[in-house]
Amino acid sequence: ASIIAITLNLVLNGFYSFGEGLRHSAFQVNSIISTTGYSTTDFNLWPVFSKFILVMLMFIGPSAGSTGGSVKCIRFLLLFKIIKRELAKIIHPRVVHTVMIAGKAVDETTLWGTMAFFFIYIIIFVISSLIVALDGKDLISSVTAVITSIGNIGPGLGIIGPMGNYSGFSDLSKIVLSFCMIAGRLEIMPLLVLFSPAAWKRASI
Repeated sequence: ASIIAITLNLVLNGFYSFGEGLRHSAFQVNSIISTTGYSTTDFNLWPVFSKFILVMLMFIGPSAGSTGGSVKCIRFLLLFKIIKRELAKIIHPRVVHTVMIAGKAVDETTLWGTMAFFFIYIIIFVISSLIVALDGKDLISSVTAVITSIGNIGPGLGIIGPMGNYSGFSDLSKIVLSFCMIAGRLEIMPLLVLFSPAAWKRASI
């Protein structure tokens, strides 16, 4: 759906012919979802609608089990089902609602872990964006720099587009973005465990 939407947007805005638009959009969508970081064209010049879709894909990322970064599709699916369940509880409070994935019930520990992941992800994203914004760069560049770093995407929008780089950011911003890259690659939770004092203590036998 993303490939078709971007292709039509590019063709209708006169950027490419249908064949070229389909080729560039298909490659770019797959590159971003798989977090490979390649590009065949400067999508920084594409229409706002196409760039908006690409940014959304940067958040979503690959499927479960992939070594790519970002939130991953399965977590968004679980979040959607959690929200759906909570709304159903409000309408029918006495009915037992179970979240199902592929015909199997998902335990509460997994659901709480998913919500905790989203909560921490948002906190890291907001704080990192505020720190990077201190450099005085434009909003698009600052925000997508954090998005692409957490998701290990590569190029973003603005000055960090396919034809740009991160050299214009301050040392502090680069440290923050490096932290985001490590946190995103390790899926956030393991990195936070390293900073937990409880993890430094030896377990008593």
